[in-house]
Amino acid sequence: MELKSIEELTDNLNLLPGIGRRSAERIAYQLLEMDEEKVAKIINSIAQLKENVKICPICGAYMEQNCPFCQDENRDKNILIVVTSFKDALAFEKLGSYHGQYHILGGNLSATRGIGVKDIRVDSLLKRLKDSSIQEVCLATDPTIDGETTALYIAKLLESYPIHVSRLAYGLPMGGHLTYADELTLLRSFEGRKSLK
Repeated sequence: MELKSIEELTDNLNLLPGIGRRSAERIAYQLLEMDEEKVAKIINSIAQLKENVKICPICGAYMEQNCPFCQDENRDKNILIVVTSFKDALAFEKLGSYHGQYHILGGNLSATRGIGVKDIRVDSLLKRLKDSSIQEVCLATDPTIDGETTALYIAKLLESYPIHVSRLAYGLPMGGHLTYADELTLLRSFEGRKSLK
């Protein structure tokens, strides 16, 4: 017999990536057994996250007050890496050798999941390129079918722009994700990027 409140929380926790039904159920019971103060802290942290973290209107990064990328005056204004998610930008930041700008799409084109051009930040990318001195755009979407489709679509759009367009080299495995790549693989992929025009 399942209690309605536990079942509802389990269903909602199950929506999170990487949390299966059994894990969600274990978390629900664990929360039930925790004292109210600890549960209140968790609830408050989630509320604060949603209230305080915004998306930078320029690059698409998560920020609280100032964008960690756009506000950095020491960044190279000539190169822009286009990534799918904020976590992908953080993967490049861990390298310590890339100091350019980012543009975070917020997803990849995907016919199977119903994600179209209007659902990702392509328009803001094009506007940004018109208003800047960027000389190279490196397309660093995941090496998946959706990531490749997105990169090819953007490369096609940029054909008329007077900038160099490159793509990460294939040191990354097909079907993999940038977030989970080790630093050396990511560095080799970036260094071996290929020109698309």
